[in-house]
Amino acid sequence: MKPNNTHTQILIFDFGSQYTQLIARRVRELNIYCEIIPFNSDILNDAAQFEQVKGIILSGSPCSVLDEEAPQFPLAQFQGKIPVLGVCYGAQLMAHQAGGKVQPSATREYGRANLHFIENTSPLFKNISAQAQVWMSHGDSITDIPANFEILASTESVKVGGYKIAGQETYGIQFHPEVTHTLEGKQLLQNFVVDICGCSQNWTPDSFVETTVADLKAKLGDDKVVLGLSGGVDSSVAAVLLHQAIGKNLYAIFVDNGLLRKGEFEQVLESYQGMGLNVTGVDAKEEFYAVLKDVKDPEQKRKAIGKKFIDVFQAEANKIQGVKWLGQGTIYPDIIESVSVKGPSATIKSHHNVGGLPEKMDLKVVEPLNTLFKDEVRRVGKSLDIDPKILGRHPFPGPGLAIRILSDITSEKVAILQEVDAIFINGLKTHGLYDDVWQAGAMLLPVQSVGVMGDERTYENVVALRAVHSLDGMTADWVHLPYEFLAETSNKIINQVKGVNRVVYDISSKPPATIEWE
Repeated sequence: MKPNNTHTQILIFDFGSQYTQLIARRVRELNIYCEIIPFNSDILNDAAQFEQVKGIILSGSPCSVLDEEAPQFPLAQFQGKIPVLGVCYGAQLMAHQAGGKVQPSATREYGRANLHFIENTSPLFKNISAQAQVWMSHGDSITDIPANFEILASTESVKVGGYKIAGQETYGIQFHPEVTHTLEGKQLLQNFVVDICGCSQNWTPDSFVETTVADLKAKLGDDKVVLGLSGGVDSSVAAVLLHQAIGKNLYAIFVDNGLLRKGEFEQVLESYQGMGLNVTGVDAKEEFYAVLKDVKDPEQKRKAIGKKFIDVFQAEANKIQGVKWLGQGTIYPDIIESVSVKGPSATIKSHHNVGGLPEKMDLKVVEPLNTLFKDEVRRVGKSLDIDPKILGRHPFPGPGLAIRILSDITSEKVAILQEVDAIFINGLKTHGLYDDVWQAGAMLLPVQSVGVMGDERTYENVVALRAVHSLDGMTADWVHLPYEFLAETSNKIINQVKGVNRVVYDISSKPPATIEWE
């Protein structure tokens, strides 16, 4: 879904940098709509796609412009017509194509640096401090520039830290303004997209709701939509947007797969009904336990859960007459991943996407959130007055507790882990720690350990607690929870959950570990 014509936009052409999504997020934080497009996209051949485009940004890349198969770009199509900002590889590419010289650096320049020279009359560097800290990440450097290039910034080791092409609003910078280590990077991006490109800062959560609901009304009319709810942020916000557009013509289905947190099915269902949504709850616990019987392999668990979810969802959806659309809570990173420069990820986990399209259902798809990042979804949800308990909910894996039980699944094991998880999560909330943690949960390990309870030796289960800080789940650091809290939590678990006699805390970060254990 594109913004309507009241919103100008920036296009970010992606050359495969790990930081490209960060550029988009920083631009959006300025209330300006932007999209990420692969550098070789067919959009380049469609002039109509650029009617609302006020400027373009060329991303970094793991490639070198000196490589025989280095990504290329039709710069002449834009230079002198709309403002262009090249970042790292993008800057090197423009210099290289214009006849400048790019050479391998003696050593890879990676990390913090300071700008020793700034042309402070340049609009790009307006309000940027002398000696401003920037972040470098490149193996090549621009060593010679064409005569019509003007150097705007330098560091101690990088002469061409920033430049402008004379007679054009075309700029290049060697550093990365999108990462937090470039302390004034947001100011520089604002200088480009607001002052140089002339973008209006009117892309807000309220405006998104207004335009999206209007678009949904126009698209759906009186048609019926079925949507799979998960209890998470994305599907909940998608449901409320659709509800505002079509009311009771939205049929939401919430499936209890028996792998949710303790009491979650009842609590979430009550929240949804309190929001006025037309929701049907389906108790399918025994069906899921049946297909998971004796299954230990994580991928097989995911596949079994995904297939069963589709079966249950389809059976319930078929009870509704005249449905034409399937609603999904797909968000922008999912879209980016599927059309990225590198193509779909080779190792995407195969768990079901709640609300995914069963092959046998002849339905069109509507995705109200497919232009938003996760943090933007939360802001839109706040604008919609959605229950903070849903908006603030930690991410929870699609396969639920199945991938937190590191062995075969039984109702008894699920019950143990639900109790452990409830003590941990409720403890975080009671101690005011929940909102300081990005994701937390407990794992039931496939080992038993000896213990002493009273005068008896025990041989019972071990559970691991996990809590991490993260922005988007791509990287994560373990949370230094207070020892007193961990001691109290461990004591409660061992005393209150029959079958557990040992609690450990996971202090590994991602990478090299993952957030989940399976």
